[in-house]
Amino acid sequence: MTLPSPAADPRSNLLLAALPEGEWAQWEGQLEYVPLKLGQVLYESGRPQSHVYFPTTAIVSLLYVLEDGASAEIAVVGYEGVVGVALFMGGETTPSRAVVQSAGGAFRLRAAAIKVEFNRYGVGMQVLLRYTQALLTQMAQTAVCNRHHLLEQQLCRWLLLSLDRIVGDELVMTQELIANMLGVRREGVTEAALKLQKLGLIDYARGHITVVDRLGLEQRSCECYAVVKQEYDRLLKPLRPAHG
Repeated sequence: MTLPSPAADPRSNLLLAALPEGEWAQWEGQLEYVPLKLGQVLYESGRPQSHVYFPTTAIVSLLYVLEDGASAEIAVVGYEGVVGVALFMGGETTPSRAVVQSAGGAFRLRAAAIKVEFNRYGVGMQVLLRYTQALLTQMAQTAVCNRHHLLEQQLCRWLLLSLDRIVGDELVMTQELIANMLGVRREGVTEAALKLQKLGLIDYARGHITVVDRLGLEQRSCECYAVVKQEYDRLLKPLRPAHG
């Protein structure tokens, strides 16, 4: 028997894996696998959202975009979460934009379907609410971090959060894209990345960032990474896979 790859296995997503078999049977037939490309926009600011997305191997950034086109990342979502919380929280739209930060797989569910499943008031609703609380913590901590901490610390936090959402220790990411995510100049990212490389924490070449010393990276980061990780662990670790 050939096991499905993590990208094409919906239960590779932590939230979907947490559904009991009874609820999973309701969701399974409605999920649609979609490959997500780097830079793909899943929804735009202020526009109605047609689906929620449960990443399996892709990473999605939630960005706030200003009138002049400048942007900054407010949260990152990977296999631990869902993109499009406004749909089941009743907001329908959001001022943020969702952009694929790292290509990979995801499963999507139509807006009408997620509302029906959420309104069953079962384990699925509890799972989604727990995740939403964790996501709000990440957004709040990101705002504080961007205001009060050094760019080098922000970069460490960003690398660690991204690393937590992939398999392996390599990120395919240009410095220009990182600068757009952090809302800073590319030159600042270049300087910070070179410093981390000289310290032996990362290796950067041709858009590939390999984390060489994760513990060292954690030590150079501000407390923001640890705060977010602890809250995700607290809220999401109880969501143990409900299947065998």
